[in-house]
Amino acid sequence: MKRLAIAFLFVIFAGAAAAQGSYPTKPIHLIVGYAAGGPTDIVARLVAAKMTESLGQPVVVENKPGAGSNIASEYVVKSAPDGYTLLVGSIANATNMVVYKHLTYDTLRDLAPISQLMSAPSVLVVNPGFPPKNLQELIALAKKNPGKYAFASTGSGGSPHLAGEMLKMRAGIDLIHVPYKGAAPAQADLIGGQVQMAFETALSVVPHIKSGQLRAIAVAANKRLAQLPDVPTMAEAGLPDFEVSSWNGLFAPAKTPPEIIARVREAAVKALAAPDVREKLTAQGAEAIGSTPEQFRAYIQAEIDKWGPVARASGARVD
Repeated sequence: MKRLAIAFLFVIFAGAAAAQGSYPTKPIHLIVGYAAGGPTDIVARLVAAKMTESLGQPVVVENKPGAGSNIASEYVVKSAPDGYTLLVGSIANATNMVVYKHLTYDTLRDLAPISQLMSAPSVLVVNPGFPPKNLQELIALAKKNPGKYAFASTGSGGSPHLAGEMLKMRAGIDLIHVPYKGAAPAQADLIGGQVQMAFETALSVVPHIKSGQLRAIAVAANKRLAQLPDVPTMAEAGLPDFEVSSWNGLFAPAKTPPEIIARVREAAVKALAAPDVREKLTAQGAEAIGSTPEQFRAYIQAEIDKWGPVARASGARVD
């Protein structure tokens, strides 16, 4: 009987090891914390298609918007650490650490960084019907009309929100913050004129600038975008040291086996290296990254350290 029990356990462990070694054996779900059509969703679907080819299993994108992407993050944190439920996170996974008073998870404790996928500077854009043609005109108009004009964001605590708060602080103006459940609905209302301005990721906004649906005021980067050569940087427009980059990256639940992390990263990096993926990202002002888990973890910590003072100084806190 004892020998049978030992043999039975051996079969179980051998089967588990074989299953882990043959990962994946079923569809993988990439969870996105924003509505379909936004920059995070765009990147997720670009990468998912290529990862499907590499991994030999469907890589399916699921949108779970809300609470500044916390709904999606919490869902992944509570998922089994088996590599079949992954998060396509964003800068919100850093900024939420400093703006939410009662966050139920810790990004660097409860999620395992796999690889940063891309980075793209934010662009301050306005509805074409909004009178200001440059940053100084926008600041002057806002000062004459405190509390009249609004800026959209992808949700409270995200980089578009904090970028707007930083603009208010640095320019000495009073703007209304209007949070949305992702970039797509925020952009729709901006184009429709329900709000006047927003800091939007170059990845999602460049086509709308070129089509005339939105007007670019300035790029929140240390150099101009090749795709928007006539649009000045925030420094050139009069506000130095004003840089905001949005980014996306892959996470797994904490305690996911290292070999699965490595397999997912390998497929993600291969996807980012595909010429058509790189061309699509570059054409819209984004840069493919493909970092190691260690590099990605260090970058997230640096982002938390960067935005903490902005959140505290602006009072941008979410209950």
